[in-house]
Amino acid sequence: MVSSRTVTALAGFFASLLLSALVWWQFDTLAFFLFVPFVPFLLRGTGGGEERTVRTCPRCGFETTNNAYDYCPRDGTRLE
Repeated sequence: MVSSRTVTALAGFFASLLLSALVWWQFDTLAFFLFVPFVPFLLRGTGGGEERTVRTCPRCGFETTNNAYDYCPRDGTRLE
């Protein structure tokens, strides 16, 4: 089965070809457009990196896997 990243890349490539052909036909000039709107999703790893841990606020229940948070953005309590 084809992954969603591959489908997104192929859709962007074919949209680029179609738009380039339309510009060529309309203005008789060479143009190339690249539509890859989800570049971060295409280039991110498939795991194998650092392990993600869920950190929780004991007061309000806020949960995050982002290590940049040391305190809850809602009430300022230190995350556990």
